[in-house]
Amino acid sequence: MAGHMRELVRAASLAASGHNTQPWTFAITDQAIDIYPDLARRLPAVDPSDRELWISLGCALENLIVAARAAGYVPDITYPDAADFIHIQLTPGTSPASPLFDAIPVRQNTRSAYDGQPLPTADLNTVQAMPLEPGVVLQLITRPTEVETVLEYVNQGNLRQYADTAFVAELLAWIRFTKKEALASRDGLYAGASGNPEVPRWLGQLVVAGTQPQQQADADAKKLRSSAGAVVVASESDTKTAWVRTGQVYERLALTLTALKIQSAFLNQPIEVAAVRGQFQSAMGLSAALPQLLMRVGYAAPMPRSLRRPVEQVIM
Repeated sequence: MAGHMRELVRAASLAASGHNTQPWTFAITDQAIDIYPDLARRLPAVDPSDRELWISLGCALENLIVAARAAGYVPDITYPDAADFIHIQLTPGTSPASPLFDAIPVRQNTRSAYDGQPLPTADLNTVQAMPLEPGVVLQLITRPTEVETVLEYVNQGNLRQYADTAFVAELLAWIRFTKKEALASRDGLYAGASGNPEVPRWLGQLVVAGTQPQQQADADAKKLRSSAGAVVVASESDTKTAWVRTGQVYERLALTLTALKIQSAFLNQPIEVAAVRGQFQSAMGLSAALPQLLMRVGYAAPMPRSLRRPVEQVIM
């Protein structure tokens, strides 16, 4: 049992997280795993309410559920309504294995430009038929005019974020400019995974700190226009449980896309800036649904992978 539990934690730790902070710790008990937030890894500038932190825990939860079912466990989830952690009770038994299990170690945020090819109708149908969580909705955006509307708000988010010195300082703290830095920390945003050359930290800091807001907006505009479309993940409320369920749906979608050999990457700028989020919600026609995540999708060659910390470092 103990070996199986560690493997489930390992699968969970391969999930997506904001800035690849991996803001989680796991407690293994008899036939159960608890997921706790690691508040030392929170992002106060870009995520002051810890919304994306709890979404990240939801991503880890989804990976854990997929892996648990593949291992023959029936997971029962207690969401963080009353306590600040997620409880997963694991009962040995017959549980349908998910075809998404093999996608867990392959999934990545592919931050390069894509090839501009559209998604086949069959794959779009697969995405739209994917089961969701209560209170969570997906909006698939493929029409060029709608993509341009999304782009308008991505631009606004970029212009505001890169004019914010606290945001830039926090981003710099989590960029790993060389493979040596990435291997030492096994977290953060490895420059090579974004297609950027390895440079000494002092030079990388100068370049990022000197990036003009419009430069970043133009770079992300090019990437979005190279994509086949975008997806908004939205929820009915802004609670910890809603955020966790949002993370589950995102990770499920990311694994589904990976299994279809479709790449994806976050473009969360219009949601991370409070003054833009409501405008983006209205422009997307989401009604009362609150936008939580924005991602672009399409086709591109795999990029170098962001690293993960050893299981020993994330188990309490």
